[in-house]
Amino acid sequence: MGIAKESVVEAIENALALLPAKEIENLLEVPPSADLGDYSFPCFTLAKKMRKAPAIIAKELAEKIPQDDLFNRIEVVNGYVNFYLDKGHLANKLLPKIKKEAMKYGQSDEGKSKSVVIDFSSPNIAKPFSVAHLRSTVIGHSLSRIWEHMGYKVERINHLGDWGTQFGKVIYAYKNWGDEPSSYSKGSIRHLLELYVRFHKEADQNPSLDDEARLWFKRLEDGDKEAYVLWEQFRKTSLDSLVEVYELMGITFDHYTGESFYNDKIPGAIEKLQPFMKESEGAEIVELSDDMPPFLVRKSDGATLYGTRDLAAAIYRQETYKFAKALYVVGGEQALHFKQVFAVLKKLGYDWADNCEHVPFGLMRFGDMKLSTRQGNVIFLEDVLAKAIELTKSIIEEKNPNLDNKEEVARAVGVGAVMFNDLRNNRIKDINFEWDELLNFQGDTGPYVQYTHARACSLLQKGGVPEAANLSLLQEEEEKVLVASLERFPEVVAQAAKGNEPSTVARYSLGLARDFNKFYQAHRIADAEEEVAKARLMLVDGVRQVIALSLYLLGIEAPEKM
Repeated sequence: MGIAKESVVEAIENALALLPAKEIENLLEVPPSADLGDYSFPCFTLAKKMRKAPAIIAKELAEKIPQDDLFNRIEVVNGYVNFYLDKGHLANKLLPKIKKEAMKYGQSDEGKSKSVVIDFSSPNIAKPFSVAHLRSTVIGHSLSRIWEHMGYKVERINHLGDWGTQFGKVIYAYKNWGDEPSSYSKGSIRHLLELYVRFHKEADQNPSLDDEARLWFKRLEDGDKEAYVLWEQFRKTSLDSLVEVYELMGITFDHYTGESFYNDKIPGAIEKLQPFMKESEGAEIVELSDDMPPFLVRKSDGATLYGTRDLAAAIYRQETYKFAKALYVVGGEQALHFKQVFAVLKKLGYDWADNCEHVPFGLMRFGDMKLSTRQGNVIFLEDVLAKAIELTKSIIEEKNPNLDNKEEVARAVGVGAVMFNDLRNNRIKDINFEWDELLNFQGDTGPYVQYTHARACSLLQKGGVPEAANLSLLQEEEEKVLVASLERFPEVVAQAAKGNEPSTVARYSLGLARDFNKFYQAHRIADAEEEVAKARLMLVDGVRQVIALSLYLLGIEAPEKM
């Protein structure tokens, strides 16, 4: 909780002596209008327990709360107790705290001695990194930082799609139509995609090729040396290409444990399933509830599926990391799959299955274009990032040609624009990718937030950051709005974690940037009267710090100059 909210909760708890602090915190609201106060406590849920009308409860509660310097006034309106904060008094407590804690501001000890496993990005190898995996990558990366800010130890897992029948297809295609191994180079990942696309075109005319692919994958599962050597070569080529893109985006993983990692763990998982397995048309299944189709354990040819591997992976992760939460940042179309996996874990008696959560997200759309790897309709993520960086360079050359470190700033802004464009939206919504919107320095974009941060840095370079100031002087409306917004930041992070929703932080950063720019346009800052200038510069520094922290939690850099 923020300073003010904590004070409000404490005041209600002491006066009411009926509800614990956590329950009061959950009931507390931020009114839709500043005219109704900064925090509001509804008394309706207490009516039955106290056998009084909500309006009477609110009146009695308000009368019991002692005067506090933090509260300008407390008012009762229709069953609500509304708290109006003294922003100057709040600023005197809040801004020194932000200055001292810096990037630790808003951290929580909720996750102390607990771990969260986050499975994200997880592209398929033997294919280039396409924009289809952008959403999982940036959402998972942001959630990793958000949960760390909540005090948890985060295990970042890249569950690479490096096993399955698709590799039988690539092996068959490579052996029949591929380049010689001696010609294998850095660009080979795109050659593998060409082979994959060609296989599907050929298979449309000759369905027997699918049988050939299944045979090659079976040979791979059985440890065939030729199949394994080719698979290993494809995996290394793919991983080298992926890591380059991750480094460009500033994204790291603790574990690249793909599906193949769990091969030797699958027999143990299947052994646990024996009491529940049945045969169905030659395959082995586990029947689930009426609203779910059976869980397929092994196909009729004995090959396993990615569901079996997900089962083995979940068991391994709990045994290894003893996680308090396991998050799977995977597209919404896999909802049924994860529902089945979690149901099977429950059937096996693992109560920790309740701590496993699918974090779904919508599609990335490029106009009317339908993306399909099989058909070769792929937009490569590295191409999108490169174009964003080039467009940013051209904007810098036009608006600020003498900028230092132009290359570095163009990368931070271009890559940040692509990431923010995704994260500003509620994750479950589909996203339309529009270049014109992406790099707009005036709209709801990453560059707008980054530019606001750079503007704050510029003000502080000119005016300096005072060690102390009379922050009670911050009484202008635009100043009060900024102080209230900064105070809410810890709660914003907690809400983002609770909903696994990075857009909560992104939207907050946009709001803070807009409020700061209104303040900047309305008031003199460094050249104001000396004591007022000191107070305003400390406010600017607080805004700068929290914008930088918000961008960090989104996985985006905050350049000091743009």
